[in-house]
Amino acid sequence: MKQSALYKMASTSILKNKMRTLLTMLGIVIGVGAVIVMVAIGNGAQSQIKAQIGGLGTNLIIVMPGSGTPGGVNQGAGSFNKLTVADADKLKHDGTLFSSVSPVVSARLQVIANNANWKTSISGVSVDFPEIRNWTPSSGAFFSDVDVKSSRKVAVLGATVVKNLFGDSDPVGAQIQIGKVPFTVVGVMEAKGQNAGGQDQDDAVLVPYSTAQTRLSGNVRIGQILVSTASADDMAAAQDETSAIMRDSHRLDGAPDDFTVRNQTEIANAMSSTTKVMSGLLAAIASISLIVGGIGIMNIMLVSVTERTREIGIRMAIGARGSDVLTQFLVESIVMSLLGGIVGLGVGYGGAALLGHLTGWATATPISAVGIAVGFSGAVGMFFGYYPARKAAALNPIQALRYE
Repeated sequence: MKQSALYKMASTSILKNKMRTLLTMLGIVIGVGAVIVMVAIGNGAQSQIKAQIGGLGTNLIIVMPGSGTPGGVNQGAGSFNKLTVADADKLKHDGTLFSSVSPVVSARLQVIANNANWKTSISGVSVDFPEIRNWTPSSGAFFSDVDVKSSRKVAVLGATVVKNLFGDSDPVGAQIQIGKVPFTVVGVMEAKGQNAGGQDQDDAVLVPYSTAQTRLSGNVRIGQILVSTASADDMAAAQDETSAIMRDSHRLDGAPDDFTVRNQTEIANAMSSTTKVMSGLLAAIASISLIVGGIGIMNIMLVSVTERTREIGIRMAIGARGSDVLTQFLVESIVMSLLGGIVGLGVGYGGAALLGHLTGWATATPISAVGIAVGFSGAVGMFFGYYPARKAAALNPIQALRYE
């Protein structure tokens, strides 16, 4: 029997019982739709995390205080601070792979302006900070190197601080008071939103690190040093170079490091690995629906074989081979499963878009997931349709003709 005739007969049989076909496809539609939605959520989460990590800075390396063991008791990470501006200067001068370096002096103080007040994070930084954090002013300008060297009392505000102190007004040129020290606002940074940890990055005031040390903190030690590289490919080598320069700066010789060096790639990889595991788990759970849909196809095909026993007997009596009958029923199963997979794709895309709209979650469906979902649905149809098709092909023509 010609293949075209087999496909035509299979299509006729599928269309003959439309309601049964739709109900049979429903399990595959739900399964593929669920897989697409879960993969879209997981992939969107990974993309969002990468974007948020990227928002922390360009190829960022962070030097933080190390741990100390006074009296033999280890106080944990960050408990032994020996970082100074001199360390940052040495990194900037001796580093061969660094594009920007900035010390960071941190404090949390009350800011007063325009008959309003707001407690926020104060960061004393250098002029390299906007490049390191990939963060530019939306109005005004960032302070200059002259401001840093002169320890001028100038400040650049984050969007959240502006909203709480000035509302919709432009604060550039206005006077604010940080703690008990008056500052002049010279710029406003563009809004960045929350970071991967949920912290509002716009709730900050940036001032020259020299001013923060002399006017606000009064401490010669600094909280951390930010370093960026020109290329992401240099991250590993730059991290090693940072450690070597810091050890030389602190004259450690054979002593253990009294500082900690981290880079954003480590953070991104750790968070991305976690979301990949969760995405795989969600997709695996959703795939169970495809198995259930496949069992439904097998059940309906078995019923169809029983109902069409006399038809099968007649076809075999007039010359149809067992392989022809096997192919016909297998084609019916695969076509129903593939149609369900295609409809499921539409349901999955629509569901992912709707979920993203209602919840604000980022969703993204990779092309590979589409191919895998449709291919898997076809494989389910073939796997679960084979047994009923084999049973139909094995029928004895004489017994099939006698079947009531």
